[in-house]
Amino acid sequence: MRAVIAALIAALALAACVPEKPAPLRDPKGLISSAALFDPARFAGQWHVVQSGVPGCSGAQSWAWDGKAAYQVKGADCTGATAQLDDRIVLTGPGGRMIGHAGYGGEPIWVLWVDYDYRIAALGTPSGSWGLILSRQTPARPDLLKAAREVLDFNGYDLARMQP
Repeated sequence: MRAVIAALIAALALAACVPEKPAPLRDPKGLISSAALFDPARFAGQWHVVQSGVPGCSGAQSWAWDGKAAYQVKGADCTGATAQLDDRIVLTGPGGRMIGHAGYGGEPIWVLWVDYDYRIAALGTPSGSWGLILSRQTPARPDLLKAAREVLDFNGYDLARMQP
């Protein structure tokens, strides 16, 4: 009996050490849309995370376009992972829909919106597990940041959890 109790205590202690997965930033049952007129070549280049569901995450800063169907992305993974990101992100469909091999939890990445001049963009996942706002400059232009936040709100993101 003591062995059973000791095993239960050990199992409970181990379960307490497993980090709890954070709640999604949006309801995954809600509708979500991607940027219909997405131009992958114009999206390429240097970006800075200005807001994320993971506060303080610097994000993928370098999006190098191969001219065909993929980006080589380097920076930090804003899904809560601590490892540096170095992944090939492949376009999977129209409207800025893509997926990586290991980065971003292996989930689909959607460009929800990018402004006309590709100065700021809102990215997220249909599952709502992460979302972020990228800008070419820091600080981001206030009017563009406001527009990106409105797009995230429209797609069901909890803006209170989107922090610098």
